[in-house]
Amino acid sequence: MEIAVSRSKISGQVEIPGSKSHTIRAIVLAALAKGTSTIKAPLVSADTVSCLQAASILGAWIKRGDDTIWRISGTGGKFLQPAKTINMGNSGTGLRLFTSLAARASFPIAFDGDESLRSRPMASLLAALRTMGAKVESANGKCPFTVTGPINGTEVSIEGKTSQFLSSLLFAAPLLKDDTVIHVENLNEQPYVMITLEWLDREGIRYEAAKDLSTIRVLGSQQYSPFSVRIPVDFSTASFPLVAAAVTRGEVQIPNLDFKDAQGDKMIFDYMADMGVRIETRDNITTVEGPEKLKAFDIDLNATPDALPILAVAGACAEGTSYLRNVPQARLKETDRIFSMAAELRKMGVTVEEFHDGMAITGARLRGSAELDSHKDHRIAMALAIAAMAADGESVIRDAECANVTYPDFIRDFRNLGAKIEEFTV
Repeated sequence: MEIAVSRSKISGQVEIPGSKSHTIRAIVLAALAKGTSTIKAPLVSADTVSCLQAASILGAWIKRGDDTIWRISGTGGKFLQPAKTINMGNSGTGLRLFTSLAARASFPIAFDGDESLRSRPMASLLAALRTMGAKVESANGKCPFTVTGPINGTEVSIEGKTSQFLSSLLFAAPLLKDDTVIHVENLNEQPYVMITLEWLDREGIRYEAAKDLSTIRVLGSQQYSPFSVRIPVDFSTASFPLVAAAVTRGEVQIPNLDFKDAQGDKMIFDYMADMGVRIETRDNITTVEGPEKLKAFDIDLNATPDALPILAVAGACAEGTSYLRNVPQARLKETDRIFSMAAELRKMGVTVEEFHDGMAITGARLRGSAELDSHKDHRIAMALAIAAMAADGESVIRDAECANVTYPDFIRDFRNLGAKIEEFTV
């Protein structure tokens, strides 16, 4: 699907869906618990549905109803042997989290995904699982692969280039007989690990962690209990109406943002406030008002890598040169987001310099382009649509349906806010 987007002014109120990070973690723990868990207001998207399907294949019983509440009866940590390969679609988080859990089983469990997921690194996690006793069959350290356990608690090292490797081991370790000591090298995206630890705390799991999370000891022979939880609003998704209001000089109201939540992407609101955006929260509604001119920024984005595409758009609309730094893991997402955003913004008349771990964006008057490519990455598709709302002329974005990965109602919601968006099937 292609979308054509023209200059727009964004205003009104928008309900943001639930957090993908929290929803996937809730699915994983519900699948492991002995008993029935209730997940309220989950994110219903391509990635979370892939995780639901994986949980079902491994033996969890799932009742979705109208998708406002999910009820998941867990396996008590004892998975069924799948009759087929588990296809995780585009979900890197789901793939990483389920891989360590699958390695607990004494039978082979095979994983695969789409073309993008097959490009995502897995070698460090698979090597750690081998150290813990798993047999791994993989041609190149990526999907497709098969893991056969059982693993057991031991001392193990893991790369921190993506925080999902560490979160994967943290969810599996409590179920192992012996204690697990995890040494982490160069941890990126620390807030995502804090979300994982928040879930372990909720479950009463016992662990000891260094302040910088470089070493974590997880006690063995523990178990997960069923729970009832409401998924918090996703700050990553909220960044799109936030920046849209900023770059179109609009005003948007966003309800139910919990700034006490562990999600790192809540920092985007601070970044935008520093750029001159007026942000005020009153009676559980956050109001965002764009200024006449946006100030340039210089941001260390290591903790919030998913913000790179939309902040690159903010930089393109600011006065002066903005810098996004220390975010090498952005090249390891659904696509190389540094390269992809640089390439697409250049088509709109923006001067962009790439670094190995970031980019410099010099603000300009954006012009529409009929050749914008989402690179089949949901965050790039949405970021380019926001850029087009601030550009002269019309822009056409290819493969825009990938926004469904995290924000299935993106087009509907932004039309309601005044965005000029047309859809075309090609």
